[in-house]
Amino acid sequence: MGKKSPRSAPVGRAGTLTDDASVPVVGGREPCPCGSGKRYKACHGRAGREASSRLVTRPFEGLPGECDWIALRELVPAATAVVRTTGEAGDHEVTVATVLPMAWPALHRVDGSVILGLQTSGRASGDPSRDIADALLRAFETEPGTAVEEGGLPGPGPRLQDLLVPDQPFEVTVHSGFDYWLLPDQEVDAEARESIERANAAVIPTRRLQSVEGAYWCRVTDRCHLRWILPSDESAVLDGLARLHAAGDSGLIETGRYVGSFRAHGLPVPVWDLPLDIEPEELEDPVKEFGVRLEAAMAVEAPLTGAERRARAGVVSRQVTLR
Repeated sequence: MGKKSPRSAPVGRAGTLTDDASVPVVGGREPCPCGSGKRYKACHGRAGREASSRLVTRPFEGLPGECDWIALRELVPAATAVVRTTGEAGDHEVTVATVLPMAWPALHRVDGSVILGLQTSGRASGDPSRDIADALLRAFETEPGTAVEEGGLPGPGPRLQDLLVPDQPFEVTVHSGFDYWLLPDQEVDAEARESIERANAAVIPTRRLQSVEGAYWCRVTDRCHLRWILPSDESAVLDGLARLHAAGDSGLIETGRYVGSFRAHGLPVPVWDLPLDIEPEELEDPVKEFGVRLEAAMAVEAPLTGAERRARAGVVSRQVTLR
């Protein structure tokens, strides 16, 4: 494919771009298209970099299934979901996946379909929604059979919330391995098959609970965990968890224990240690019942007691943030 020419943009008075303009793609040392006389990297190129570095606390807010977007981005090894772009964005059906081969941001498959990877290894801006939207748009522009490679930070542009149909449910399918990388009946050579099998062997068994939103069971070497992404105000969740923990009521089941929480893309994620032999089906009712208790604890308006404040401090001291 030939090299694409730089995009042009409407230009107003020197040093400004009109409101409907996107930042053009020009070399950093070239004159800025706004007419300021400065090099692009010192003018609108700098503004684009600064915009890309600003942290969006909840990048997936407003998308159906915000908690599941976060789970696929940060927690789950192998899963997919199907989304659709708006008519203005081409009315495409797109498969969203946890990770693609070589951690590609996206792949335009030989059959014309597009698969989008959420777990990538390249540079990321402060807004994952913008990063992923940029990869999606680049996938549409590539030839079928071509992967989207990691690039620099994207400039201003649409986010996932601008490109995707807003009312389509985000229905996650958790896989036991990475065979979703292949098209149905796709033949691969022995080396590629061996590579997939090695990747499959390293997958931690994971299941999504059905009774509540955003809860994922997984089994590691000697225990199981439940990680539950909650779509609620973090401070209120921590207060509620502190009240339950101080009352000795923070466990999901008698033989499990609440071990703390972390933050992922602006939402709190409580974590429980569970026995190795527990199956996800056994957690559906206890998790649903715990959700009711947590909601009640969060609704209490009285100040935390001394024991509850100490419990909350312990939770916060162990908390980490995943962007």
